[in-house]
Amino acid sequence: MEVNLKLELDDTGEEVNATLYKQIVGSLRYLCNSRPDLSFAVGVVSRFVDTPKQSHLTAVKRIMRYVQGTMNYGILFPRCVNNAVDKLEGFSDSDWCGDRVDRRSTTGYIFKYLNAPISWCSRKQPVIALSSCEAEYIACAFAACQGLWLESLLKDIGIDLTEPIQLLVDNQSAINLARNPISHGRSKHIETRFHFIRFQVAAKKIVLSHCSTEIHDILTKGLKHDRFIGLRNKIGVVSLDHLI
Repeated sequence: MEVNLKLELDDTGEEVNATLYKQIVGSLRYLCNSRPDLSFAVGVVSRFVDTPKQSHLTAVKRIMRYVQGTMNYGILFPRCVNNAVDKLEGFSDSDWCGDRVDRRSTTGYIFKYLNAPISWCSRKQPVIALSSCEAEYIACAFAACQGLWLESLLKDIGIDLTEPIQLLVDNQSAINLARNPISHGRSKHIETRFHFIRFQVAAKKIVLSHCSTEIHDILTKGLKHDRFIGLRNKIGVVSLDHLI
């Protein structure tokens, strides 16, 4: 996605073939199942499948050019990792009011096991956040739900985690809100379901930590080329040429 690009409904823009647009975006969404680096950009262009305009198609073509140049990239799950810790590690982030249409924020999270990505998501939040802290807090709640589900899934296949789920967040205020019930007065307008993260932290099923690497930015915003490539490597999307 182009840096600082904010797509919105374009009533005066040139119309494009809606059927073709939906076919392309649908194919890209399928590709996101193995390419987390595409999740944010594809999620953004998916919001305009009803009435696509030329500006939206231009963004889609940019994604397709990137895919064409990275056909040999994907994710690998290691057969054996000697230095990896047997724990589930997640990264959570949000882009506050990133959508120009309804001012909703974008949630992004990715979970890694044995240093390999096993689950990721980039989606628009269902409510409007009144602050960046609230947006990050809601993103944490979604990530916590996914993390607990992954823990139960691993247990079903015979893998018991040796440590609590580690969830890294780049917003200290959201971490404090989840840890400290005294802050409830400033968050009582937040829907009850999003306070789920607070109970999981209290039960010590999830450990929240501050993350300064911002590895999850690739799931919530458009980045410059060098930074995008660096974060793509960190989340585990690598070239598979050496396997051929």
